[in-house]
Amino acid sequence: MASRDLIINDRITILGWELTEQFVLSGGPGGQNVNKVATGVQLFFPLAASPSLPERVKRNAMRLGGRKVSKEGVLMIEANAHRSQERNREAARERLRELILAAAAPPPPKRRKTKPTRGSIERRLKAKAGRSTIKKMRGKPAPEE
Repeated sequence: MASRDLIINDRITILGWELTEQFVLSGGPGGQNVNKVATGVQLFFPLAASPSLPERVKRNAMRLGGRKVSKEGVLMIEANAHRSQERNREAARERLRELILAAAAPPPPKRRKTKPTRGSIERRLKAKAGRSTIKKMRGKPAPEE
């Protein structure tokens, strides 16, 4: 289990007992060390059951987590890019922090309807009239008397 609390922002803190870490073998650079030592980290966080997050943030995080969230609502973040266990552990915690920050972001402001400007209306009508005259010129010429 992870012992340290994860501070997301000034209002959201994930308590250490909510986070569970599991260490796995990871590929990539590192030579024989990678074959012998479990440096990869799988960080588990129960999103659906967490008392640290408001409901809106939970819903957004479940949506943003996508396939990383299990049916039970547990988010799994895997980090194995670094050679050391400690750096992978920090990378996983940072990714969790970024996901929760994105989920906690306020919704974008609603779009305000605006009227088209007088100039844009005039330009549109002028362009329509121009196309109309071009299309009229394509027809058969009028019979001359």
